Amino acid sequence: MSSQSPTQTRTPVNEIRLGFVKAAISANETEAGIRHNVTVERLDTDGEGRWKTSDSLGRDDLVVAAKVLDLAHSWSGLEAKGPESPIDRISPD
Repeated sequence: MSSQSPTQTRTPVNEIRLGFVKAAISANETEAGIRHNVTVERLDTDGEGRWKTSDSLGRDDLVVAAKVLDLAHSWSGLEAKGPESPIDRISPD
């Protein structure tokens, strides 16, 4: 079990964003080593231009979310190989 309460937020070790879809990757220390968890959000603005996030995706967001999750999976795999990995951070422009 995690010692973190549900109201605490964890600082991501990496974020991958394509357009308005973002994956935040968190690291969890376990007895078996570090495990990564990924959350996906859609960025949007409200009627007054303030940024907000949602965990609800529209049809047009699904392919972008799949690509973001694919990149998060690749990053996590490279990170599991250790610091000698040639790619330090995957974050497409």
